[in-house]
Amino acid sequence: MKFVDEAYIDIAAGDGGNGCVSFRHEKYKEFGGPNGGDGGRGGHVFAVADPNLNTLVDFRFSRRHEAKRGQHGMGSDMFGAMGDDVTLKMPVGTIITDAETGDVLYELLKPGEVIMIAKGGDGGFGNMRFKSAINRAPRQKTPGWPGEKKELKLELKVLADVGLLGMPNAGKSTLIAAISNARPKIADYPFTTLHPNLGVVRVGPEQSFVVADVPGLIEGASDGAGLGHLFLRHLQRTRLLLHIIDFAPFDEAVDPVAQAKAIVGELKKYDKALYDKPRWLVLNKLDMVPAEEREARVKDFIKRFKYKGPVFEISALTREGCEPLIKTIFQHIKAQQVQEQEPVYIDPRFVEEPPP
Repeated sequence: MKFVDEAYIDIAAGDGGNGCVSFRHEKYKEFGGPNGGDGGRGGHVFAVADPNLNTLVDFRFSRRHEAKRGQHGMGSDMFGAMGDDVTLKMPVGTIITDAETGDVLYELLKPGEVIMIAKGGDGGFGNMRFKSAINRAPRQKTPGWPGEKKELKLELKVLADVGLLGMPNAGKSTLIAAISNARPKIADYPFTTLHPNLGVVRVGPEQSFVVADVPGLIEGASDGAGLGHLFLRHLQRTRLLLHIIDFAPFDEAVDPVAQAKAIVGELKKYDKALYDKPRWLVLNKLDMVPAEEREARVKDFIKRFKYKGPVFEISALTREGCEPLIKTIFQHIKAQQVQEQEPVYIDPRFVEEPPP
């Protein structure tokens, strides 16, 4: 399935049905009185977060979505039927904005969450609504109200706890395949990853977190080079970034420190908030470095890169060092989740004081 993370749609809720002017016409009922019913409400347009979807491709080729209008009122006190609602299934993490103003209207952040994005128009009143002691034969009615019409932009930002960041061929796809249930395409050429991949990492019973792998960044990405800048939005909701470094590049002339600094620079240009997220350094492909040289090369890298945060030495191919990395990530995410929980307010009037 093609991955699409942006789409534009036009939606229209149904108009309300018109009210009816009618009078009772029965034998031996000379003055039967008004019996015109109200019009039916127009259909609403809903958006529902479907956890089984991971792309907006359905909206790329189906742009117009319109609910049914309400039925007009009828005689014999009959109200019009309501118009059928329209429900649009969207991936979890979809942001719905006004296409003209750019204002964010809604966000679908929880599986199964339902939001009304366009309200159907109310039905008009029939003449039975206008009957009174001084107006026994009203001929007034009101038309139905129009339904809401909007032009919307849909933008998908995947929900993940950890995001993988790095140059093409740094081993991000190999790492997510080694630690999670994701099975991305892996090959020995750059830009193998063309769209984000999500994987669930199982740490223990009822203990897991979600990892997102996006296409690799290259220098100049903020100016449009490569593919990575198109998908950096998917890292904006993560709690932690793992900066994957190719510690044993095929070309000996390539300096891993220069590549790492280029990634950090592009991240800062793209989004300062993303740059300020917790970011850990993961030195990958250690299996391709001679054992007697590893310690010295790691120290030299950290010294030249001027990095003071957590550093992990791994080999995604052989899974060396992956287990400590997974456990440390889970503890970090768990601590953040505890901090994000809102404190429960307890009224001091209902707190029992301990006996003296």
